[in-house]
Amino acid sequence: MNICMFTNTYLPHIGGVARSVASYAEDLRKMGHRVLIIAPTFAEEVEGETEEEVLRVPAIQNFNGSDFSMRIAVPFLITNKIDEFHPDIIHSHHPYLLGDAAMRVARRRNLPLLFTHNTLYEQYTHYVPLDSEAMKQFVISLSTQYANLCQRVVAPSHSIAKLLRERGVIIPLEEIPTGVDLNFFKSGNGEKFRQAHAIDAKERVIGHVGRLAPEKNLCYLAEAVASFLDHHTGVFLIVGAGPSEENIRRIFREHQLEERLILAGEHSGQDLTDAYRAMDLFVFASQSETQGMVLTEAMAAGQSVIALDASGVREVVTEGLNGRLLVAEAPVEIFAETIHDFFQNLERAEQFRQEALRTAETFSRESCAKKMVEVYQSMLWEHKKASGTPQEFLDWDKLIRALNVEWQLISEKAAATVNAFIETAGKQQKPD
Repeated sequence: MNICMFTNTYLPHIGGVARSVASYAEDLRKMGHRVLIIAPTFAEEVEGETEEEVLRVPAIQNFNGSDFSMRIAVPFLITNKIDEFHPDIIHSHHPYLLGDAAMRVARRRNLPLLFTHNTLYEQYTHYVPLDSEAMKQFVISLSTQYANLCQRVVAPSHSIAKLLRERGVIIPLEEIPTGVDLNFFKSGNGEKFRQAHAIDAKERVIGHVGRLAPEKNLCYLAEAVASFLDHHTGVFLIVGAGPSEENIRRIFREHQLEERLILAGEHSGQDLTDAYRAMDLFVFASQSETQGMVLTEAMAAGQSVIALDASGVREVVTEGLNGRLLVAEAPVEIFAETIHDFFQNLERAEQFRQEALRTAETFSRESCAKKMVEVYQSMLWEHKKASGTPQEFLDWDKLIRALNVEWQLISEKAAATVNAFIETAGKQQKPD
């Protein structure tokens, strides 16, 4: 198959969607399929990237501090590349920006369109000037309307699949998480990473990996870990970068624990798996995940997890089996006490680690990639069965499809705006 993926964020950006797209592309190519990725330009060049594998389109990077890039339209750039590639299927990873382009390509060429709902977009409205309840409702409605214009939607977890159904997605849904490379994350050298960051071999290391952004609930997490470290030995190792870094530093300054906070910056490849292996415990507090990629990576590296219950998290962490899953509203003090309990019972901690390794095995990259191929093949079969337009009508049909997709994209955004207004007005009229 020739598979064309559209994504608003991609390598060398370090983030969940970028890594998911890259992993699937690599695995699909190993299986003998051709994959073309349409993605924004990035300030840094990606080593080994070829024009046959990735088409970069001009874009404003990290729009308003977010993970997303704002595409700058360049006529015919995508069209010419798509004509050369001859895709069999279009796979969109966002409902807007390059997601719009994916919709146009699929409709104008009469190709099946798959949409992976990678992100809870309402958790990111603080990156735009009009952050409000109406804006949250708008992006929820927008992604739902977009999904219903596709032939199939992939949800990275059961929680997200259930949520999408509740929001009104009526087309077929598939639950497929991004897989984890088990052997790779087992191969990390924690001692090497500790030495590189001047961490004593016997030091207790509480760790976290991810983008340091407001939607990741990192102020809560920093307060919880700092509260634990107020009374116990250890360090907090954070791998990642982003706008919340200064808030984390401030919290540790207020606790007079600056020397026990290690902000290691962004890492990828072998450095990343070394970082996971350098930890004794992985902690996580995000409420905005669609899948727990860093959780499965940590578990593949042999780490148990303490996390807050949320979508994408509860599918990975099982309370009392491979770690601790606290209620979403758990006070900071309870999270800190749970860290204390973990280190107090080393025998149970070891049981958690063994179960974590078993959990990671259910998220192998090979099995997830095979599931995705099965979805592609099913869509192609259904699309071929539903097709069969007589040759003499093809040119007229192309014109109608081109007009229709523009109308649908306009209607999608108009409907999202109306729904947002109705939802917000309804909430404002409810008595206190």
